[in-house]
Amino acid sequence: MEFLDSREFSARMDREDPLGDYRGHFNFPRHRNGLAPVYLCGNSLGLQPKKAVEYLEDELKNWRDYAVDGHFHSGRPWISYHRHCVAGFTELTGAKASEVVAMNTLTVNLHLMMASFYRPTPERCKIVIESHAFPSDRYAAASQIRMHGFNPESDLLEWSPRSGETRLHTDDLAAMLDEHGDSIALLLLPGVQYYTGQVLDMEAICDLGREHGCAVGLDLAHAIGNVEMHLHDWSPDFASWCTYKYLNGGPGSIAGAFVAERHCSRENLQQLHGWWGHDEATRFKMAKDFTPAAGAELWQMSNPPILALAPVAGALTLFEEVGIAALRTKSRLLTGFMDWLVAERYGDRIGSITPRDARGCQLSLVVKDKSINARELFDRLSELNVTPDWREPDVIRVAPVPLYNSFDDVFEFAERLGTALTDA
Repeated sequence: MEFLDSREFSARMDREDPLGDYRGHFNFPRHRNGLAPVYLCGNSLGLQPKKAVEYLEDELKNWRDYAVDGHFHSGRPWISYHRHCVAGFTELTGAKASEVVAMNTLTVNLHLMMASFYRPTPERCKIVIESHAFPSDRYAAASQIRMHGFNPESDLLEWSPRSGETRLHTDDLAAMLDEHGDSIALLLLPGVQYYTGQVLDMEAICDLGREHGCAVGLDLAHAIGNVEMHLHDWSPDFASWCTYKYLNGGPGSIAGAFVAERHCSRENLQQLHGWWGHDEATRFKMAKDFTPAAGAELWQMSNPPILALAPVAGALTLFEEVGIAALRTKSRLLTGFMDWLVAERYGDRIGSITPRDARGCQLSLVVKDKSINARELFDRLSELNVTPDWREPDVIRVAPVPLYNSFDDVFEFAERLGTALTDA
């Protein structure tokens, strides 16, 4: 659509926004230095949903009133509490209910999944990551290689942007697989590249992995709640995600995982096992023999920490109501408006490395004017009660989240960016 650089335009967009009322479902940070908050950091930590507070308070009361009986007799019994996340996860990932589970944290889940799906041999032992992978993914992959007796120096391959670019090209991954595919055991790649905000072609990645006989694992930390996905149809072997970014589950909240239906057979016991992976119907018989649970729940190890899971379950009810398609429709407008405003006002000084044809909420802004110190600009924005985040060496990430950010937030960001540039 045609954007206009005016407060009246942003106000009209907010009045016409079908998701505008959802802003009132969230708690915002405090005013600071006489300025209302402009919170654009949902790609790092989402705002607190009032539903999360409600769900957490419910479980504190249940703990008080029921004690151990809360496992079976409270309003949302703890024995099956993780299932309150299933509907939201399936909506956001395009998976079947049997393919998703709420458990652990992101990197723990990556390790648990690699225990099942990274089975290296001397001939096929390499893992492919992207060259600017989030450090935790790199550390996890390298340690798995090392634990199996191989060498990350030679066996951790990197899919890199072309010289002078920041964009990852799927054709380059295909060429790497054509050259090294017979020695690659696993592709461990993101759905959205955390630094640039580029949405990768996840379907093509899954197809390439199958074509070359490689297992495929996706880190969806920056994709879930941000972009549409169809995991059941794309069928990676596994995926994992955190819930504290776009899903608003709270700091360090319980993560989620996907296991493709074809791997969820009760006869396929290629997992590390724990008590909560045992079939629920006979779990409390305390048998020595393991009876596997159905679906992705087979990968659970322990009972979930209810007080950490409750905010996630509460937050996901909002996503069930809204749906990812509606979020994406608004997100394209909201992020498009921000990109246009920055370019229209400050294009000679500020640019974005996020591809316009492959982005979700996030814009990764860089300073083109070498007379301006990027870190000082970020700090000045913070003083103006704008909350983006900083990623070394020179990126300011801003993410207008469609569930709670407004068009006025975007306009106000542009106003305060101008003030920060003037004072920088």
